Amino acid sequence: MKLRFDYNNMMADVIGDRGIDAGKLGENAGKIGAAFEDVLANCGKGWQEWSELPYIDYSSLDGMIAKMSEIRKKASAFVVLGIGGSALGPISVVQALLDMRLNEQPASALKSAGLPKLYIEDNIDPERMHGLLGLIDLKTTYFNVITKSGETSETLAQFLVLYDLMKKAVGKEEARKHFIATTTIGKGTLYALAQKEGFDTYGIGPGVGGRFSVLSNVGLVPFAVMGIDIKKLLAGAKEMSEACRVSDVKKNPALMTAFLQCMAMEKGANISVMMPYADSLKYMSDFYCQIWAESLGKAKDKDGKTVNVGQTPAKALGVTDQHSQVQLYTEGPYDKVVTFLAVDKFRNDVAIPSDPDIDACDFLKGHTMGELLNAERVATEYALRKAGRMSFTVTLPEVNEETVGELLAYYMYETAFAGAYLNIDTFNQPGVEEGKKATFAMLGRKGYEEKLAEVRSAAKKPEYYI
Repeated sequence: MKLRFDYNNMMADVIGDRGIDAGKLGENAGKIGAAFEDVLANCGKGWQEWSELPYIDYSSLDGMIAKMSEIRKKASAFVVLGIGGSALGPISVVQALLDMRLNEQPASALKSAGLPKLYIEDNIDPERMHGLLGLIDLKTTYFNVITKSGETSETLAQFLVLYDLMKKAVGKEEARKHFIATTTIGKGTLYALAQKEGFDTYGIGPGVGGRFSVLSNVGLVPFAVMGIDIKKLLAGAKEMSEACRVSDVKKNPALMTAFLQCMAMEKGANISVMMPYADSLKYMSDFYCQIWAESLGKAKDKDGKTVNVGQTPAKALGVTDQHSQVQLYTEGPYDKVVTFLAVDKFRNDVAIPSDPDIDACDFLKGHTMGELLNAERVATEYALRKAGRMSFTVTLPEVNEETVGELLAYYMYETAFAGAYLNIDTFNQPGVEEGKKATFAMLGRKGYEEKLAEVRSAAKKPEYYI
């Protein structure tokens, strides 16, 4: 395991009585052990199929890698159509591993690097779609349509628009070569369309929920197109998985931090702030926000008891948000836990020159921007510690396929352990499903007539409008 975990600033003997008493580990050993056993007993089963993704035979990926390499050679742009886990996981990984300014590079530089531009379209704002169409050449653009259920309204709408335009641009026979479907095999509208139209199709296992799907074909297909080493990504995830299958809580990072977060909730810290100190990890906060919120925000526990549990995730970016949010974190309510993501060594660093003509800023001269960034992170950790605020730090030695794979697996196991500790169903999402059904009804989908009547009956009172 390459990642390091420092939870000093969660503990009462370090930050004071707002922290967690170390004795709580012993007092709750039974519950911690039960949560561990619950997760481990179900690895690879039911909705925990995601836990086995890093253990696949990597040679089974060779055919897909070769196909995606061919697309990479032909494409001027590659567009992912998806929403929720079908987009947030891929966004977080490509931001971490590719040049953050990839799409701003001139076409000649991209051609030299053998890379297409990459767009991940995770919303249906019509102005956004209009803008995309102004940026891409349909004749040399390829699309990956991703929906596990095959029924996601937003993704299907995007597909209908773009496939129609592509057929008009290049003809149906050529158009179908420009679309890849990633969905549940044998089920759903997208699968049926893909079979009818002859799209290359990649499956998502039935027990891999959207927010746990980044290491499945949901992520692997676009990553392979963009030249990311997906075998190294999976190998990193496997290394973290092994660490998360150790029963000793003091040697299992995901089990430990899941327990500490649950203890923090009991102390009223119902907001979990993810704060990377690296722009490459900025969208890891978005991935975390989805997996933590959708998995743990539940009205009832497994026994049917109303509990209304869940910790609200929030995102911040160091050092940007030192100048907008940290004031609240240090002096506002004691309702937050901050997780810092740190990087030891940046892939590229920039020296701050010791310019003799500038008679100021001597404290900066001779350092690098990476050193400044990490000094500000340590300073923020210290400020929170001094104020008695809970935080912990996850450190990546550097950002690469292995460490990103480890980080993704850590998030998944931490979420699973926290859900098991809270005795809730980590893997369902009834609140989300209700909105989906209402959307189907309002758009006139057959079979949803009763739901439409229900939605319409929820009349709003005119006296509450301004």
